[in-house]
Amino acid sequence: MKIHSDSFNDGQPLPPEFAAGVPGDDGPVPGPNRSPHLAWSELPEGTQSMAIVCHDRDVPTRPDLVNRSDVTVPYDIPRVDFDHWVLVDIPASMHELAVAADGEGFMPRGKQPGPTKHGRRGINDFTNWFADDDDMSGDYGGYDGPWPPFNDERLHHYVFTVYALDVEQLELGERFTGGDALNAMEGHVLDLASIVATYSLHPDPQE
Repeated sequence: MKIHSDSFNDGQPLPPEFAAGVPGDDGPVPGPNRSPHLAWSELPEGTQSMAIVCHDRDVPTRPDLVNRSDVTVPYDIPRVDFDHWVLVDIPASMHELAVAADGEGFMPRGKQPGPTKHGRRGINDFTNWFADDDDMSGDYGGYDGPWPPFNDERLHHYVFTVYALDVEQLELGERFTGGDALNAMEGHVLDLASIVATYSLHPDPQE
């Protein structure tokens, strides 16, 4: 199974067109936040649907340090995953998603999760990030791209993974996370393929 993108090259920076946060005159501002092009091929026999999960593997575990001008987020503190895109039940007849197919623009309170013509949207981790913010809280469905802390010393890596599954639909409720989707996929993954993009709002991030 193979995966590629016309929007970025594996291991290279993600263009700002696909980011939720971009540099502004007085700090980061909302970006175009368009979901990137993804295509997959050489699917295994028996594939009945596809799923996509994109996660940032470099999210700092010290939220008290994030986006502060008086300190930096140290490179070597522990990191966790943050899901930016959860899409399941993609028809096996589809072999690519066009630019902006599952998201365009960063919307306060999020885009609607649930069924679309190209699959079923889960909620990404901006849902938890903004849970206590009265102006931003909501279910963030579909793709919402990078907005790493501007003071983080570490370059962030965004892993886009496409899964070939042996079922047409995963057993999931109306509201589900990336973790829920991965649990539902257990025993149904025929193959998978990943591609990685990098992004940072720090002026000189470390790899």
